[in-house]
Amino acid sequence: MDIMPAAKKKNPKHAADTINENLGRRVKKLRGDRSWSLEELANVSGVSKSMLSEIEREKANPTLSVTYRIARAFGLNLQELIETAETASSIQVIRSTERSQVYRSDKQCEIRTLSPLNLEKEIEFYQVTLKPKGELRSQPHYEGTREFLTVEHGAIRIESGTDRSELGVNDSATYRADVPHAIVNTGSDEAVVFLVVIYR
Repeated sequence: MDIMPAAKKKNPKHAADTINENLGRRVKKLRGDRSWSLEELANVSGVSKSMLSEIEREKANPTLSVTYRIARAFGLNLQELIETAETASSIQVIRSTERSQVYRSDKQCEIRTLSPLNLEKEIEFYQVTLKPKGELRSQPHYEGTREFLTVEHGAIRIESGTDRSELGVNDSATYRADVPHAIVNTGSDEAVVFLVVIYR
C-alpha cells in the first residue's frame, strides 16, 4: 500500500506569509550587520521607522515599492533581497555582538534578551549581568508568572515576596514573579545569571 500522501499544491497565501516572515529576519540581519539603527535605515531607505519596525516584527505586508527601497538601501536589487529572504534558514541566530538585544545597561546591571525580539511569546529568555552589589528589582508581573534562574557566575540572593534564598555558581531556582521580586548580587564580583520568564 502506498502510504505517501499525494503532493499538495503550494498555498500561495502560505508562501507569501513565509516570504514576509523571512524578509523581516533578513532586513533585521542586514541592518544588524551594518550596525544601523531603525532610524538610520529609515533615513537611507526613505521608509518610515514604524513601517520598518513592523516589517522586522513580521507584522507588515510591505508593497513592492517599499521592499524595493529597502533593497536599494542595502545595495541590493529587489530580486536579490526577495530571493535571499525566501531561502533564509529556519534557524534564527542572535549574535553576541547584536547591541539591539541589550534591553538595559546601567550602573546596576545589563540585561540582554536571548529570545528573538520579533516573536510574540509566552516565554522570555535573558542573560542578566549584575555589577558588584547591583540588583534588579521588578514589580509583579501578570498573575501566575514564574521565573526560572541559573547562576553562571558569582553569588546572588533571590527575593520573591517575603521569601529569600541565597544562590551560588550552577545553582538554580524558580519563584513567583507575580509578586514584587528581585535578584541581588551579594558578592564582590560581577554576577551573571540566565533567566527564563514564563507567563501563564
